[in-house]
Parts: sequence; C-alpha cells; structure tokens
Amino acid sequence: MSATVSSAEAAGRAAMVLAAITRGAVQVADHRPWQHFVVDEAGWRRAGEALRDRYVVLLGYWGETAAVSLAIADDAMLQVLVVTFECERGSFPSIAALHPPAARLERTIGDLHGLVAEGALDPRPWLDHGRWRRPGPTSRGQVGDARAPYPFLAAEGESLHQIPVGPVHAGIIEPGHFRFTASGETVVRLEERLGYVHKGIERLMQGATPEHAARLAGRVSGDSTVAYATAFARAVEAALDVPVPAAAHRLRGVMAELERIANHLGDFGAVCNDAAFALMHALCGTLREQVLRCARRCFGHRLMMDMVVPGGVAAPLAAEGIADIRRLLAEVRDRLPALIDLYDNRTSLQDRTVGTGILRPEYAALFACGGVVARASGRDVDVRRRPGYPPYDGLSFEVPVRHEGDVDARVRVRIAEVQQSLSLIDQLLEGCSGGPVRVELPQPGAVREGMAMVEGFRGDILVWVRLAADGTIERCHPRDPSWFQWPLLEVVIEGNIVADFPLCNKSFNCSYSGHDL
Repeated sequence: MSATVSSAEAAGRAAMVLAAITRGAVQVADHRPWQHFVVDEAGWRRAGEALRDRYVVLLGYWGETAAVSLAIADDAMLQVLVVTFECERGSFPSIAALHPPAARLERTIGDLHGLVAEGALDPRPWLDHGRWRRPGPTSRGQVGDARAPYPFLAAEGESLHQIPVGPVHAGIIEPGHFRFTASGETVVRLEERLGYVHKGIERLMQGATPEHAARLAGRVSGDSTVAYATAFARAVEAALDVPVPAAAHRLRGVMAELERIANHLGDFGAVCNDAAFALMHALCGTLREQVLRCARRCFGHRLMMDMVVPGGVAAPLAAEGIADIRRLLAEVRDRLPALIDLYDNRTSLQDRTVGTGILRPEYAALFACGGVVARASGRDVDVRRRPGYPPYDGLSFEVPVRHEGDVDARVRVRIAEVQQSLSLIDQLLEGCSGGPVRVELPQPGAVREGMAMVEGFRGDILVWVRLAADGTIERCHPRDPSWFQWPLLEVVIEGNIVADFPLCNKSFNCSYSGHDL
C-alpha cells in the first residue's frame, strides 16, 4: 500500500477489504466487542492476501483442534475483526506463505494442534523440541527426536563462523538459544530458537473457572501480570457483557502504570549496565525497588499479582495507599531528571547506544509490532488510545514517538513513557476511592466469546476467550507482544558487532515466558 495514501483513504480501503474477507461468511453470535466470522477457504485466502498487501495488520493467530483463527485490523487499530477457518481435512492454507510475520505463530499451531499449513515455507516445529512424548493433537501425530539437530538456516560466504549462545545464560534470565553467524566481529545473521519455557498455559486454562484462569493469565509473563490479568478480565467481561465499576477501571490503570514505571526503570538501568555503566543500573534499580515496595504496601504483592480479577479488582485502595503512591510519584519525579542528565552527559554511553541496533520503520510496520520497539521506530500505536479502553478513554496523555530506531531511541521512549505514567497516575488517583470495585459474573447460559487488547509495558497484549455455557473456560489464547518483536531482534543485530547484542537484546527486552506460553 502506498505511503502517500491518506489515513481516511487507508481506513476506507481497509473497510472494503474486511467486507470482502467476510463476504458470504457466517457470523459468530455472542462475540464481543468486535465481530467474528467463520469464513470459507476463499475468505481465508483473502485475509492472507490483505495481510500481504498491507491493507490490514496481524493482531493474533491461533488454533484449536479443528480450526484456525486470525485477529486482524486496519493500521489505525479502529476496525478489528476475527476470522476463523474450519480445518475439515486437518489442514489450512498457510498465511505465513503470504505474510512472513505469521510464521512462528503458524508453526506453533502445528505443534500444539497438529494442523498442517499447506504451502508453508517453513514447516519446522517451533515450541516442540522433540521432547513431547504424547503423539496426536499436540505433536503432528508423531513423537519428535530430541537428539536430532535443529535445522538452523544456512548462511553462505567466505570466513564465516558460528557462535552458539544459550539456552542457558549467565545470571538470572530465562532460556533461549541464539545462533550467530559472523564475519570476524560483524554479525551476518542471527537466528533464535525459543520454546524452552513452554508451560502449557492454554491447556491449563481449559475447563478452569474464570477466577482460576485469571491467576494463570497473570503468570504468563510475571513482569506483565497486571497487563495480562487486565486483558483476560476484559475479554471475559466483554464475552459476558459485564459493566465494571468506574473505580475498578481506575485502580487497574494505577496498577498498570506502576507496572510500566517499574519495568521501564529496570530496562533503562539494564541497557546502561550492558554498556558497562553499572552506576546507572544501581541508581535505576534502587528507584525501581521503591516502586515495587510501594506496590507491596498498597496492593499486597510487589508485582500486584491476583489483584485484577474478572469483574473488577480484588480489593479497594485505602486512603493511606493513595497518599503512599503520591509520595512515590514525588520521589520518582525528583530523581528522574538527574538520571536523564547522567545518561545524556556520558559520551561513553552515547557512543554505545546511538546508531546501534537500528530498526527501520518499514520493518516495524510490516510486523505491526507495538510498544517501545515500535514507537522508537516511528510507528505511532498504543491500544490505550486506539482502539482504547477504560480508564484511558477519559484521560489526557501523549504517546512518545521517535524515528531513529536505535538503542538510544528505545531508551528515550522509555524515559518519556515513565513521565507520562506519572501524569496518568496523578489523574487516576482522583477517582480511586469510594464506590464498588467488583461485580459478580453472571452465568452465560450459552457459549460466549470475547477479546481484549491491553497495553503492557512491552506493547499490546491480546487475549481471546470462549466461555462454555456453565461459565468455565472452553478456549483461551493469550498473545504476547514479543511474538512480533523477537523476529525483529534478528534484523537489528545484522551489521552490528557481536558485543552489541546484549545492548540490542535488552533494549527490546522481549519476554521468553510470554512468548513460549
């Protein structure tokens, strides 16, 4: 799609494309808040072609025992649609063959459900490392061989050598394997292998009550527990058409912004530490610790786990908690300028971060990635604003966007987001006290579906859920923003030196656990 097309024209074309995809399709009843259609093979292929031609972007891609589903939207995130193709032959036309960013999600569908993507360019397993002992719907009908070498992609050229890193790393970090192909110190190719922390979250949710499943959702990626729990709760609430009290929305917002501040401060310090400036790591670490301790005092847990529940929040915030958070905001505001000055005035830091690991805007757009990674490369997207959800639809805030696309830009977007979060919490605290903070969930009485997107500190988290008639979870798919960011890390390191990988990696800070499910 041409870059000269106006926003209005793009929206109009997207609307026509979405209408073409669903032509003759069967609409799924009781799916909220966006429409869901079961399409035929022609409609499914039209969806893939729309992704290929960049009329729509990919939000999610998941499977079931005999069906696959896509969540797609226009680039402005104003028109959202879910489409499903029923795999009567145990197979489906590959979306990744038309839209490569779908490849890892598609490979995962094969691993988890045994469905075959016809015409796929990369049929390798993704989550299954050959150690799954049960054949059938979770392993394409056969048991893999854990001893067989993983077929990494080849790179050709003179004087190339490979550097295997991981899956076990130094320090406290989740497992992931990185295979570098280098010419001297310059990286020619990086290929990742993930899946080492697959926990079977989707299977564990099946048959669970919404309350128990909410606890699982909050543990998909522990540093985003508020964002995940909120996305799950909002999906359930959408399915049941449950109105949540305003005070609960505001408390969710306070917790989400505290989570964002803590993680961005941690990443700010960690990037500097990987550039051998440990002082910044220590200073940011102490400030982050203040945020976590405040969360513990106000919400009973440093990461605020299990506070967000379907129907609202688990408990109100006491008046002393509001005062405690206001003191924390003052502390962060007081100390943040000195940290920024320290970063700006260290030539050794700037030398390592400026111009390193550049993500070009066209790649951010192609993968429709979100969060800091996208906004540092010119992609102005934040689901708090579009499509929007409470309490942010009634608040004033800016979405910081830069265009340099390097490590430095990702650091500066994080700093700006911390400043915005401080302002948001100020606004949210005004309406946190008084009024109910939770409503009971009704029995659905019939199968119902819901979907939600919530802005975590890494970007947009999507949760799609189907509730059985008795209210239990029939199917749930949580999609981490890292699915669309991990592949881009492979892109940005090319042409940089091996020693810059820790900087690039930390400036992305993708989730292993959230990705591996």
